[in-house]
Amino acid sequence: MRVQLLTVLAVAGALSIPALAHHSFAAEFDQNDKVDVVGTVVKVEWQNPHAHFSLSVKDAAGKATVWDFETGSPNALARRGVTRNSIKEGETLHVQGYRAKDHSFLASAATVTFPDGHSAFAGTAGDGGPGK
Repeated sequence: MRVQLLTVLAVAGALSIPALAHHSFAAEFDQNDKVDVVGTVVKVEWQNPHAHFSLSVKDAAGKATVWDFETGSPNALARRGVTRNSIKEGETLHVQGYRAKDHSFLASAATVTFPDGHSAFAGTAGDGGPGK
C-alpha cells in the first residue's frame, strides 16, 4: 500500500511540472508569410534547441521594431559554419525568413547575410532548407 501511494504521488508530482516542448516549424511559423528585413543585432542567445537573435529594424518613417529570429540548433548552425561568434551585437544583418503564425515580430530565420556579404542558411529542415 505504501509503495502504491508513493508511486501515485511521484506520478502526480511529475505531471504538475511544466514541460518544455520542442515544436515543429509548421506549428509556429507560416511558410507563406515571408519576411525580408535589415537591422542591427541587439541580442544573441546561443542555446538549445534553437539559437535566437534579435534585430532592431527601422521602418520607412524611422520607427524601430525589434524582431526575434529563431534559427536551427547551435550544432546545426556550426555544421554550416555559423558559430556563437558569427553573429555579433551591433552589426547589421539582412535576414530572410518566415513570420510566426500569430503575426508577432517573431520569425524563423532562413537566410542570414552578414556585413561582409556572405550568406548562410540558418533555418531548420522544416522550412524547406537542408536537413543538416
